[in-house]
Amino acid sequence: MTSASKDLICLGIESTAHTFGMAIATSTGRILVNLNSTYKAAMGKGIHPREAAQHHSEIAPNILERVIQQMPISITDIDIIAFSAGPGLGPVLRTGATLARTLALQLNKPLVPIHHAIGHIEIASLFTGARDPLVQLVSGGHTSIIAFREGYWRVFGETQDITLGNLLDVFARSSGLPFPGGKVIESLAMKSKRFIDLPYVVKGNDVSYSGLLTAAKQQFENGVELVDLCYSLQEVAFAMLTEATERALAHTERSELLVTGGVAANKRLQAMLQEVCQDHGASLHIVPLMYSGDCGAQIAWTGIQAYQKGLHVSVEESVVQPKWRFDTVYIPWR
Repeated sequence: MTSASKDLICLGIESTAHTFGMAIATSTGRILVNLNSTYKAAMGKGIHPREAAQHHSEIAPNILERVIQQMPISITDIDIIAFSAGPGLGPVLRTGATLARTLALQLNKPLVPIHHAIGHIEIASLFTGARDPLVQLVSGGHTSIIAFREGYWRVFGETQDITLGNLLDVFARSSGLPFPGGKVIESLAMKSKRFIDLPYVVKGNDVSYSGLLTAAKQQFENGVELVDLCYSLQEVAFAMLTEATERALAHTERSELLVTGGVAANKRLQAMLQEVCQDHGASLHIVPLMYSGDCGAQIAWTGIQAYQKGLHVSVEESVVQPKWRFDTVYIPWR
């Protein structure tokens, strides 16, 4: 047994959308193991919840076996089982929750339900050192500008319809590009500087992407070059969100901006936000690439913090919440 066994140790299970992940984290902030497997839909199609759940069910035993093999400790030395309880797709949430309940019962360990978005924030905070930031959460499931106050994450701006990650993935799918769409669009955008006029919609401090998506798809159908559309789509979508983020940064007077979620890896978005931070004397913190997407590490690390504050549930209480909003989650550890 290694020195890691002296720490509080959590096994975290992520299962909200296309990714099934398992990880082992310690209370000193070390990620001992972090393994993920992603369901890939057929070309031109989105995530099918039942098919994704089937993928997760089939891959889960293999991921668990590999986690056990790579652990520097025995599985019986795990102190906590944490799982993503929402938000997300019902069938895949239930797949992860079922495995978590089974392990908690077999190992006689406490069970901790974690909000997926809170996991994104906490893993980013761990590795960047951001203490009291304004947070831009950008992923397939979330597009929000938030700050922490009096026990809760408060919303200062968000999407009114589809998320930024969903915008990129759906446009990529409709134009015949592979999944995940964001990475491919970013690559193609670098090959163009020709701007195509597209809808720019900021309402108060919220953004709206559905009209932008429709217009970009129509332009593609009308024969506009794909590289030009990728460039323009990024410029408009990111500029909208950057405008809203700058307004929130000025309002909250935070000295840190933390960007987390899968789209946080985009270099063009990072460059826009860096300019905003320089103008406002704030530091920019970007979640490390390996933890930007959905992963078990975000659940394991957040599970430790929640458990240390007495948050855990019985198996009977461990329901999943597909539409769970993060601004309703009490955070006693901050």
